[in-house]
Amino acid sequence: MSNEHLVLVCGTSGTGKSASLMNIDRPEGVIYLNTESGKQLPFKSKFKQFTITDPYQIYQAFEEAEKMDNVHTIVVDSLVFMMDQFESVHVLGSSNTMQQWGAYGQFFKNLLNQYVANSTKNVVFTSHVMDVLNESEMSMERLVKVKGALMNTGIEAFFSTVIGTKKVPLKTLAKYENDLLTITDQDEMLGYKHCFQVNLTKETINERLRAPLGMWKLNETFINNDIQLVINRLEEYYA
Repeated sequence: MSNEHLVLVCGTSGTGKSASLMNIDRPEGVIYLNTESGKQLPFKSKFKQFTITDPYQIYQAFEEAEKMDNVHTIVVDSLVFMMDQFESVHVLGSSNTMQQWGAYGQFFKNLLNQYVANSTKNVVFTSHVMDVLNESEMSMERLVKVKGALMNTGIEAFFSTVIGTKKVPLKTLAKYENDLLTITDQDEMLGYKHCFQVNLTKETINERLRAPLGMWKLNETFINNDIQLVINRLEEYYA
C-alpha cells in the first residue's frame, strides 16, 4: 500500500516552504507537526498545531489522525529538523550510539513505509536542501541532507512527488504561462515571484525534483507557491 497524496516540498531557507501552506482548504482539518522548536508559521492559521519534542510523537500523531474524520491533511515541518531532533534526543548521550544510529534510519523508514503509506490523509513534508558534492561525478547536487545510510538511499527516493520552492525572476516565468501561475502587483514590484518548481529544467538537472509521468504539463513547470494546487492535481491525477 502507498499514499498517493504524499508530497515533499523542499528548498533553501526563505524560499517559501512554510508560506506555501497558507491556502490549504478547510485549515481546521490540518494537523501541523512542528519539529523546529515551536517556530511560528508566517501567517495566521487555524491548523491543529503541535510542537514535536521527540520524533516518535509523530507516529502517535498519525495514529490519532486516522481516528479523526475531520482531519484531511498532516504536515510535518520539517524533515531535516525531525532527523536532527532524533539525533539530539536518542543518539547523542546514548550508552549505545551504534544501536541508536540504526534506530535513526529505521525510524524514518517505518514512518514512511508504515505510518505514511497506510494513512488516508494528505501528507506534506517540508525540508531544507543543501548543495552537496557528488564525488563520483565531480558535480554539485541539491538534495535533502541527512546522516547515515539514508543519505546513500536518498530521502527523495521515498517520495513520488518532490517539488521545489524558488524565487524566480519574472523574465524567466514569461515563457511558462499557465492557469496555476499568477503574477501579482507585488511580484511586478519585486521583479521575482515565490514559486513551486514541479518539473526539471536544463538549469536544474542537479536537483531531485520528481513527479508521476504526465502529472504536470511542460508550461506548468512553475506554478504558484500554493500546496493546495498540488493536492488538487494529485486528486485529479489519481481519480
